[in-house]
Amino acid sequence: MNERILATALAAAVIAPEAALAYVGPGAGLTAIGSVLAFIGVIALLLAGFVWYPVKRLVRAARGRQTEAGAAPGAPGKE
Repeated sequence: MNERILATALAAAVIAPEAALAYVGPGAGLTAIGSVLAFIGVIALLLAGFVWYPVKRLVRAARGRQTEAGAAPGAPGKE
């Protein structure tokens, strides 16, 4: 029952917020914006790394198979 009351109170607080009437100075505002942008950049680079490196390995493996299959019998790479 307490969880239902807590969920209802939380939903009411989220749905009907009032103005905080607080002042955020330019230094704190720029710091907050910079922090949020840095966090978004880190997440983007993290996702790009998780996608890029497996793709890079697949491309490198595919190129390796192509050069082995297309190499001439007396090529320096094959002995």
